[in-house]
Parts: sequence; structure tokens; C-alpha cells
Amino acid sequence: MKLTFYGAAHEVTGSCHCIEVGNTRLLVDCGLQQGRDEKDNQQLPFAAASIDAVLVTHAHIDHSGRLPLLVKDGFQGKIYAIDATCRLLSIMLRDSAHIQEVDTQWENRKRGRSGDEGVEPLYTVQDAERVLPLLTPCRYGEFVEIADGVRARFQDAGHLLGSSSIELWVREGQVEKKLVFSGDIGNTDQPIIRDPQFLTQADYVVMESTYGDRLHEPSSDYVADLADILNQTFAKGGNVVIPSFAVGRTQELLYFLREIKDRRLVGANPHFPVYVDSPLATEATRIYSSDLLPYADEDTLQLLHLGSDPLEFEGMQMCESSEESKALNADPTPKVILSASGMCEAGRIRHHLKHNLWRPECTVVFVGYQAEGTLGRALLEGARQVKLFGEEIAVKARIVNFPGLSAHADKNGLLRWIGAFSPAPAHIFVVHGENGVCQQFCTALEARGLSAHAPNFCEVYDLATGQTVSAGVPFEQLRPKGERKNGSSNQAFGKLLAAGTRLLDVIAHNQGGSNKDLGRFRDQIIALCEKWDH
Repeated sequence: MKLTFYGAAHEVTGSCHCIEVGNTRLLVDCGLQQGRDEKDNQQLPFAAASIDAVLVTHAHIDHSGRLPLLVKDGFQGKIYAIDATCRLLSIMLRDSAHIQEVDTQWENRKRGRSGDEGVEPLYTVQDAERVLPLLTPCRYGEFVEIADGVRARFQDAGHLLGSSSIELWVREGQVEKKLVFSGDIGNTDQPIIRDPQFLTQADYVVMESTYGDRLHEPSSDYVADLADILNQTFAKGGNVVIPSFAVGRTQELLYFLREIKDRRLVGANPHFPVYVDSPLATEATRIYSSDLLPYADEDTLQLLHLGSDPLEFEGMQMCESSEESKALNADPTPKVILSASGMCEAGRIRHHLKHNLWRPECTVVFVGYQAEGTLGRALLEGARQVKLFGEEIAVKARIVNFPGLSAHADKNGLLRWIGAFSPAPAHIFVVHGENGVCQQFCTALEARGLSAHAPNFCEVYDLATGQTVSAGVPFEQLRPKGERKNGSSNQAFGKLLAAGTRLLDVIAHNQGGSNKDLGRFRDQIIALCEKWDH
């Protein structure tokens, strides 16, 4: 009965946790590493075919984005998630695969010009399509039998349409333990969906800590604040550009913009146009609008009962084609542009930033978390010049941050959520946070008398005995100092690291073997280490 951490260990992205019960191995999430966390997406640190099932907390790519790779590498089991998550995954995984293919084509053209060897995409659209028949829709509050000795229940995490915390009961022989995986815990009083649901019992909790070191700004009237930005920017003849996550944040902003229009709060230009420039956001908005009733908060339910679509209004337009997207930057009309990606690492938003960052009359509004190493983080931290498509762009536009709009609970919200458990869990594993944040949140938990630590990558924990089996790979060893984020050297090291973590996986599986076999295995590893330990 073991728990292994294959992602989001001292990092924000790449969530992936493995539970072994008897002969059953299952994953909770299988996410893509993003931004500075990206090291070893190219290779899974375990055998995909050895996994029997996957439970997905929600559709965001840092929790789901390696599912196509898992299937590509041999996984054939069921993938359990809330119904809305399954519908969102059907569009998000195909979109992620398309980005993988396009980025690889671009990279290979560059490599061809320099005489370097080409690379393969992480996975293809065809790989993503193979995930879809494996998706198994679930409903909040219902028990799901995953395997003999394993059952699960999904509860509303209030983070995204269909987002969940997962309760997992595991039994091996006479020992039964209950685990709770928090997923991403939502912020309170956000539009459209309900607040996160509190859980009360668990032996072990695997808990996110994205904002575990900070508090959101005091609640304010976001509609009025956004309207004020629109008024000021439009009066100067500029555009308001909002880098927005296609799923979740874009829909919340449309909700606010509808209210601004309804209340006619933008006197400078009451009929201002709003462009959603992301095919993924367009499809996600349609999914949101199609069936909100099982997920909606009270205010949204009232709108729905009145026959009103909370995400549609006069002047809203969806940009489907790249030609429509390009036309926005040739049109001098002041406008709002919502475009992905939310951290400005890919997608059409980078083109809009290229055309608007250098204009002092424009405003760029950030409305979500910006991970270390991303363009969004650089702009928030005051970068005066950035490079986009090989061109140096001066940053003269006004840069605004709306941290209170975060879909994540802040430190107090996280502490309220874990404080609802009674009695307290035997241990809390703190994941999904930057290295220093994980450590600080552990300290905050310990100050409240709770047992907690931030596990290392590939750390293995025995749930039955409450002991660490393998310490895993310390955060400091995950990337050599001075490595370029996307360099070929870093790709090679990522593959080597994945092979090393796979070795740890094999070592753990040999526990209980004969002394003779274990000794021979040990000698082979030592010989390999002596050969390569320069």
C-alpha cells in the first residue's frame, strides 16, 4: 500500500500521484509540466502499461496534459472524472496535442536550418483522440468502484467547472486507509460555480499549496474595478488585452463583462466590442453554457431560471480563424481582447502582446497565477523589454494585476479547508506549489499541530506503516544549474532523469525479493554509478 509522487513535487505544475494497492496501480492526475517546471515531459518515470486506472481532479493541462502520452505509451485502463471534466478534456487534450505538433514543426524548421537533428512531438492529435473512449464520467457524491479494494468519491473543489477533490478508500488485507487528494482548491465568492466543499475525514491528505504563502487582496468590486480600467484605457484610444486561461478564467471574465454592459458602467464607450480570441476558449464557453445547472452558484442559477445566458452579451465576438485574430491588431477601434494562454507562454496572446505592449495607451490585465519562468511573470515583475517572435518589444503599456480573481484559495482559504478535518489527518503531503511556498505552508501547518511535509519527486511512502520507503530526488537535483529551459542538453538530461526515476520505481517493486537477487541488483547499480560518477 504505497503512494509515490511523480509530479508537482516542490513545483506548481505536472501533478501526478501513484497509489499501489495489492496488484492495482492507479494515478491521481497525469499533468503536463509548464514554465520553469518543464524538465522531463518527454518520458514518463513509470511504465504506462502498469497503470490500471486514472482519476482526474479537473481538466487543466497541468493536471491532465500527459494523458495522451500515457495512452501512447501503453495505458489501456479507464480514466475517471466528473462529467463536465470529461467534456472539457475532449477539447483541451486535442488543443494541447495541436500545440505540441505545431511547436515541433517550428522547432524542426529551426533545427533544419542549423543542421541539428529533428525532434518528435510529445504526442499527436491522434494520441489525444485515443484518450477520449477511456473517459468515464462520474457525478459528485457518488461512490465509484475502481478495483478490488479501491473505491473513490468525487467532491466539488470549486476551482473550475467539474473540478474535484477526490476521496479514495484503499484496502489491502486487513488494513484500510482513506486518502483525500485536494486537487486545486477554489477561491470563494467567485462567479458561476459553487464554493469549494469541505471534507472532514482522512488518514492522509495530498494537498495543493499554490498560494500557501500569501493572501489575496481584500475582496473588492471586481466589476467596478474592471470597468474603471476599461474607461481609462478607452478614453486614451487603447485596447485592453487580457491573457486568460481558456477554460475557467475566460468564462468568469465574460460573466463580469456582461454585468458591466448590463449596468452601462463604461461611459467612455458603452458599446465596446469584446473578442474572445481562442478557439479553445470558444469551445469551452459553449460547454459552460450548455449545462451549468449541476455546477452553478446561486447567482448564476437565478440568471439561468430567468432564461438568461450569463456568458453572452451584445458586442461579444468569437474569433475562430487566424485571419480573424490578425485583423484585431489592424483594427484601430478600442476593444477588449481575451486570449490564451493565461501565462503568455503560447497561443495567440503573444501576437496581441507584440502589437500592444509598446503602446502606452493600452492596458494588459493579468487575472490568474503566473508561474516562475513565464512571460506573464516577467511582465508582472516589471520587465521593461521582452522578446516576442525574435523581436525586442518595449513594455510601455500599463500592466495591471487582479490577484483577487484567482481561482485558487489563498493561504487562509487553504488553512480553512484543511482545518475542517476532524480528527486531523495522520499526515499531510504538501504539493503543487513553488519550492519555497511548499516549505512555508508546511511550517504553517506544523504551527497548528499538524504533521506535514513536501515530498520529493519520486518519493515513495508506505501508507500502511506510515513510513517513507524511498526519499526520491531532491528538488535541487532536478535540473543542473545554468541549463537552458528548452535546450537540447536539457532535453537529454530530462530523459536521463526520467530513466533514473524509473529505476527508483523498479527498486521499490523489488522490495521483498530474495537477498541474492537484491544483492545482484545492488551490485549492478553500484557498478553503473562508479562508471558515470564523474
